Amino acid sequence: MASHSSFFNELVDAEPFFVMAGPNVIESEDHILKMARQIKFVTDQFDLKLIFKSSFDKANRTSALSFRGPGLEEGLRILEKVKTTFGLPVVTDVHEIHQCEPVGRIADVIQIPAFLCRQTDLLVAAAKTGRVVNIKKGQFCAPSVMVNSAEKVRLAGNPNILVCERGTGFGYNDLIVDPRNLEWLREAKCPVELISSAIGRDVDANVAGCRWDEDLMQ
Repeated sequence: MASHSSFFNELVDAEPFFVMAGPNVIESEDHILKMARQIKFVTDQFDLKLIFKSSFDKANRTSALSFRGPGLEEGLRILEKVKTTFGLPVVTDVHEIHQCEPVGRIADVIQIPAFLCRQTDLLVAAAKTGRVVNIKKGQFCAPSVMVNSAEKVRLAGNPNILVCERGTGFGYNDLIVDPRNLEWLREAKCPVELISSAIGRDVDANVAGCRWDEDLMQ
């Protein structure tokens, strides 16, 4: 099996932690460059390692009318410009197997969306790029599921794996972060991240969000 990449080791050794941050979706080149500049300014003040994150296509939007992004080719071009302009590593998500190879040429981290965290073929395709694979735990999954998801990536020859706590659905439209999951996710034998989660989903059926008056963790 391949050894851990030097970049993965940088993430493991980051003190006090590393940060993945950026707009949810690429809106425009100007907006992305502006956000990357500002976020880098902030993380530099605290000496935090930054991986810039944005998506070229939000394929699981709640509404078919919502903006999804510029698409694969244009999105990767913009993310590559972030890398060359600011010297930042980048992370973006994939939804289909054919996206993994071109994304792996640009992204330092390939993210597996929470809804797709058990999709074997997608996990294997991401693994074969040799990039760090960040697997978000499905809101419908117990943390123990990540043990098997991480193992699918390892068996494909890639030990560079992160797992992310995405929250857990309790009933309809309620998303809760159970702090115990952060310990249970360690059973996947890889670094664990905590996403800034929306607690208590919005009642609007067409927009994902949160009830700020009930927000317990942001």
